[in-house]
Amino acid sequence: MPLGGGATDRIGGWGGAAVPDDEATLEPEHLGPDPLAALARWAESAIAAGEAEPAAMALATVAEDGAPRVRMVLLKQIGPDGLVFFTNHGSDKGRQLAADPRCAIALSWPILHRQVRGEGVARRIARPETVAYFASRPHGARVSAAVSPQSRPISSRRWLEARSRAYAARHPDTVPLPRDWGGYRLRPDRLEFWQGRRDRLHDRLRFTRDADGGWRVERLAP
Repeated sequence: MPLGGGATDRIGGWGGAAVPDDEATLEPEHLGPDPLAALARWAESAIAAGEAEPAAMALATVAEDGAPRVRMVLLKQIGPDGLVFFTNHGSDKGRQLAADPRCAIALSWPILHRQVRGEGVARRIARPETVAYFASRPHGARVSAAVSPQSRPISSRRWLEARSRAYAARHPDTVPLPRDWGGYRLRPDRLEFWQGRRDRLHDRLRFTRDADGGWRVERLAP
């Protein structure tokens, strides 16, 4: 079936009500000089707007054969040093980041007609940071992280569930932090903010990190 046209043309190819121009403008002064601080504000706005998965982030890595690989992860922290997410170090993305730390991310907030994408390098965070976050997770999520041989073939769902039940029975309260599980911090060198506008004449502002650690911003054609 054909896609496009009709309601999806009201604003940038996404459905929903059209956003008046005077409510959707995006200028550099709206974001300020620090794109990471601006990203944190946009994320908070996405939560307040009721986005279904405001922390869902597409993460693209470089595979061993040089091809791109992408999947969704949960963005857990935004700070002056970068963006933090967690995974199994032995997963596909963990192995790929160990071999080549370059990666790219994208976040999409359809209700607000906003998107942010970025590029940079992701490296493991300090172990104490992972310990603190792991302890904050629900018990079931900690058990799942411990028992799942992420990205590897398994015999069946039944095997995985039995493994989870047995492990939870052995650790009804405290779940040890798995040795091969932890966090990564992506330090972006480029962040682009996209605001949907009428007639697909969108706003795009790209921040690029300078050699001295500062940022320069430029407007891109939609």
